[in-house]
Amino acid sequence: QVELVESGGGLVRTGGSLRLSCGVSGEIFSIKDMAWYRQAPGNTRELVASIGSGGDTSYADSAKGRFTISRDNAKNMVYLEMNSLKPADTAVYYCKADRVLAAMPDGKISAMDYWGKGTLVTVSS
Repeated sequence: QVELVESGGGLVRTGGSLRLSCGVSGEIFSIKDMAWYRQAPGNTRELVASIGSGGDTSYADSAKGRFTISRDNAKNMVYLEMNSLKPADTAVYYCKADRVLAAMPDGKISAMDYWGKGTLVTVSS
């Protein structure tokens, strides 16, 4: 069974920093892309940053220059370093893992996408 668990969210003042972490557990053989999304109240979920298995990264315009995504393939972890936080960054942040090649309890191998349950980031003005 594959599970994604995020951590590191919390309350921070404008201009502050947070580091989000996401671990993928299970009998994992490989993960193609990993990403962070966020969803603010009343808004749709949006992509914040993504990183390929080779380390290539992509950022939303709102994240460029302030956020850094990284991953540890050996540990099946992805991180999001967030600096110069603004109230507009307040949202639930979700981790996503694409094309996770993993062994299922029935012994079969699957390749699926998975989401974490999210971690809340609140930036006060």
